[in-house]
Amino acid sequence: MGKRAHHPHRGSLGFSPRKRAASPVPKIKRWVVEDRVRMQGFAGYKAGMTHVVLIDDYPHSLTHGEEITKPVTVVEAPPLKVFGVRLYERNTFGLRTLSEAWAKELEKDLARRLPLPKKLEKGVEDLESYLDKAEQVRLLVHTQPRVTGIGKKKPEVMEYLVSGNVSEAFEYAKEKLGKELRIGDVFEEGEFVDVMAVTKGKGFQSPVRRWGVKILHHKTRKGRRTAGTLGPWHPSAMMWTVPQSGQMGYHHRTEFNKRILKIGEKGEEVTPKGGFLGYGIVRGDYIILEGSIPGPRKRLVRFRPAIRPPEHLPEGKPQLTYISLESKQGV
Repeated sequence: MGKRAHHPHRGSLGFSPRKRAASPVPKIKRWVVEDRVRMQGFAGYKAGMTHVVLIDDYPHSLTHGEEITKPVTVVEAPPLKVFGVRLYERNTFGLRTLSEAWAKELEKDLARRLPLPKKLEKGVEDLESYLDKAEQVRLLVHTQPRVTGIGKKKPEVMEYLVSGNVSEAFEYAKEKLGKELRIGDVFEEGEFVDVMAVTKGKGFQSPVRRWGVKILHHKTRKGRRTAGTLGPWHPSAMMWTVPQSGQMGYHHRTEFNKRILKIGEKGEEVTPKGGFLGYGIVRGDYIILEGSIPGPRKRLVRFRPAIRPPEHLPEGKPQLTYISLESKQGV
């Protein structure tokens, strides 16, 4: 008998069905359990990529202590405005909203996203009577795209869990209500985060590009850029694993363990000559992440503390010796 042909399946089925994301604002479905009290995440707008030179501080690296070059992503992270506090309880069917309270003064741009109440029915002090039943405290926040250069005014509305026990989390939320939260108030340099984003949309594509199937022989009947077979005669049904054409890109994705190399407040420190391609100038707070992240420029990305951090963590804060500000035009 001859050797059996090795024919692995082309394309990962782990991301099926490959459908369009429901919203350009990514979701966070799981939160990290922490003892410290802080908001469990942040959000920003992807500006672009560059490279940095830093001291390798990974303990088991062959280049430990030496200068190395790494690609990085710059994300502009303007302050988030906290406009509400929401309490959750857990019942037989999962989490259920107990009650919520909004800030007395709301930004006018928030009315572009949702109708603002003319009169507030509850204050944050009224939520204290629900703390005995509450299991989670979350902050309702919205972005401030007006302070960036992306040419947008309508904010994105999100909610973030406040870690810690309920009473401490409520005091934290009560203090932050109506105020701005900056990226440095939530994360610190050297910390690992998970990045949630919606990838670049590529529209309706064939199986060749979508799944990487082989282009068939030029005399193949009924087309070359299709699957070789859709399945057997019996059972007379097509399996969901058969590579077919359809939507490619604009999918919700999570990438784990992106290290924060730098958090800054002056955008000119990271803006290259001529600005980032398709984005422009970083005007305010920013964050530099190691490696690449999903999504096109100007799209909202969300962060949370790493839910499964690496086993061997680097020592201390990163030491950046050089940030490339050379023009990206024509690259």
